[in-house]
Amino acid sequence: DVRKSDGSFFEGCPRSNLKRVIQEVEGKGFEFKVGTEAEFFILKYESGKIHTSDHGSYFDLLPLDQEESLRRDMVIALEELGFNIEAAHHEVAPSQHEIDFEYGNALKIADSLINLKLVVKTLAARKGYIATFMPKPIYGVPGSGMHTHLSLFREGENAFYDPEKPDGLSSIARGFIAGLLQHAPALTAITNPLVNSYKRLVPGYEAPVYIAWAEKNRSPLVRVPPQRGKGTRAELRNPDPSCNPYLAFACILKAGIDGVERELDPGKPCNSLNLYHMSCEEREEWGIRNLPRNLEEALQELEKDTVIQEALTSHILNYFLEAKRQEWQEFQERVHPWEIERYLELY
Repeated sequence: DVRKSDGSFFEGCPRSNLKRVIQEVEGKGFEFKVGTEAEFFILKYESGKIHTSDHGSYFDLLPLDQEESLRRDMVIALEELGFNIEAAHHEVAPSQHEIDFEYGNALKIADSLINLKLVVKTLAARKGYIATFMPKPIYGVPGSGMHTHLSLFREGENAFYDPEKPDGLSSIARGFIAGLLQHAPALTAITNPLVNSYKRLVPGYEAPVYIAWAEKNRSPLVRVPPQRGKGTRAELRNPDPSCNPYLAFACILKAGIDGVERELDPGKPCNSLNLYHMSCEEREEWGIRNLPRNLEEALQELEKDTVIQEALTSHILNYFLEAKRQEWQEFQERVHPWEIERYLELY
């Protein structure tokens, strides 16, 4: 934590901010647990061009997964540092990988993600690679997400589970999911904080575009995996690994708890619907909204949502908005290679 000279917490410290929000929820009798699936690319960057070094895909091994031994070294290094790794494997795109920590306390998982980035980047650099958690470094392949699994525990039991309900989901789980859906537009500014983040959130690459939930469907924003009992959880699918995990977890928790306290209902799950194939009229009938299409839209939503704002100190909120507004303005003013390729000779 960052502290002032008198020992008090600095209002701009994201870790202290997450502690504050967690303590508020603990005062209501809940423990917030999180699990993440952090994806990243291991690339060569030469003469201003990106080069992938394998042709692997989901769960491939050698010879298709050329960085298998490097990924194993990363896992070993993390385990030697005391982190509990649940899984590590090649992802869908060439040179794309995933390392998952065991489900645990939100603050501990946020700390783990910071260390993950340091270890992954350091070991990749030693081998002459660039490891990047940039959401969409390569056009035409899936981007890197950070699916985030969420649950509340109370007195050692999973508060999302209710064996008396047909779907096994408690009213607390349904309220939490509804809170995520309600605040998703503003939340996206924090969970997807880069201009580049929105190049990942497009149809066709298993990334969410629409605000809905389901149990047996991977196209909505929130999915409820089939496990019940202590494994009952909601999976928020839009976060990407460029986010600050301390800020993201604080805002996710605040959104979910708001839904619990207001007893919001998420509506019917979209279990049999492919949201990407629905017409605008069909989605409107279901009450399905779009996620923000770019960083500017997300920032506009954040400026309107007082619940997500309250998940951040005024210091963090104001500096975040200022920095991200500047980032968006710089992007808007730049002439991009796509524009030169598209227009230079045509006009």
